[in-house]
Amino acid sequence: MDSQLPDSLWAATASPPADYSRISGPETCDIAIIGAGFTGLSAAIHLARKGHEVTVVEAAEPGWGASGRNGGQVITGLKHNPHDLVATFGEEMGGRIVTAMGGAADLVFSLIERYKIDCHAQQSGWIQAAHGPKPYEDLVAPRCRQWQELGVAARLLDRAETAQMIGSAPEAYYGGWFDPRGGLLQPLSYARGLAKAAIAEGAKVCAQSPVQALSRQGDRWLLQLAQGTLNARQVVMATNAYTGSLWPGLARTVIPVSSFQIATAPLSDNIRAQILPGGQGVADTRRLLLYFRLDHQGRFVMGGRSPVDDNPSKADGAPLQAQIRRIFPMIDPSHIDHVWSGKVAITKDSLPHLHMLAPGLVTALGCNGRGVAMCTMMGSIIADLVSGTAPAELSFPVTAPNPFPFHEFRKLGVFAMSQYYRLLDRLETRAA
Repeated sequence: MDSQLPDSLWAATASPPADYSRISGPETCDIAIIGAGFTGLSAAIHLARKGHEVTVVEAAEPGWGASGRNGGQVITGLKHNPHDLVATFGEEMGGRIVTAMGGAADLVFSLIERYKIDCHAQQSGWIQAAHGPKPYEDLVAPRCRQWQELGVAARLLDRAETAQMIGSAPEAYYGGWFDPRGGLLQPLSYARGLAKAAIAEGAKVCAQSPVQALSRQGDRWLLQLAQGTLNARQVVMATNAYTGSLWPGLARTVIPVSSFQIATAPLSDNIRAQILPGGQGVADTRRLLLYFRLDHQGRFVMGGRSPVDDNPSKADGAPLQAQIRRIFPMIDPSHIDHVWSGKVAITKDSLPHLHMLAPGLVTALGCNGRGVAMCTMMGSIIADLVSGTAPAELSFPVTAPNPFPFHEFRKLGVFAMSQYYRLLDRLETRAA
């Protein structure tokens, strides 16, 4: 893995990183966390606040992976509606999941406030835009009404209201819903802020420290690093879409899918005033969804499925440029300031997964494109589990790993499904 921070809008505009540690000999700790993304860093903060001796080891630097490359949209809840979660997991556990994930965005913004994280955060809400009447009636409207039943001041938006709030062409979206709990932030700055917060709470955060091997030694774990070793009572694996072969079979439980983003030059003041005047982030209901926002300097940022796995060029941005022209005819996207891509971890059921892989070895993975809020909350839940909370009392179920069959053919499968989804999305859009 290339440990250099990849080029992106977020890398170019992020707040400075902390002074990270290195491990150069044998060291010990109470709890070792592998991976310094949102999940691992949130777990480190919450564990350190509970009095544990925590060391985080990151192969590159905090925020190197999806945590520093995503769209920076803080989205509350999961991809499943509250009623569906209760139906799947029962009244008690399902209700706990809904409550926890319904409060995930509030957890993000409370951490930002508590630790004074400089990440251009704003809890301005989030919009999900329906690309046709079927997703509006089948997905958007039920989701909005179910959260309203739970006391959220959500609003269902018709075509005109959606166009007004987004600043899009009237025909671009059939309708949508507004969730006031969500918002925006600079994701790499947020990751770096979480790392600083973990250090302030007493955790040790180590960069450029890839774990080469993990083995059980009596009642403890031994992490073999490039320049030393780390002996820990418990281990948290928080590697998500960048999970490798460190633990047998774990990587087979997620499909890493590439997501691609472009950022325009800063918009002129008059155009900027027309686009998302309320400062929300937007994701639409396409299976191959589009998501977009303005950054803190007035650039228009749009993301979607990636035409390449890594190292995209500006020429790869042509499909997203075409979408910008279609949805926002007042924007000229011909000049792109930044292009970048990263991995999203997709699970079979579109839910995050929490596993106890062995005694003293815990993992959570599967962000499914909602990592900012969800992974921050999963880090808190991991801290409860590692600190001794019984699995049945957690706010999320502990399950056994469920690998994808024929995982070795995942790229072919992703390509085939992408073509099928693209056709369905096109047919539903035409129906609008």
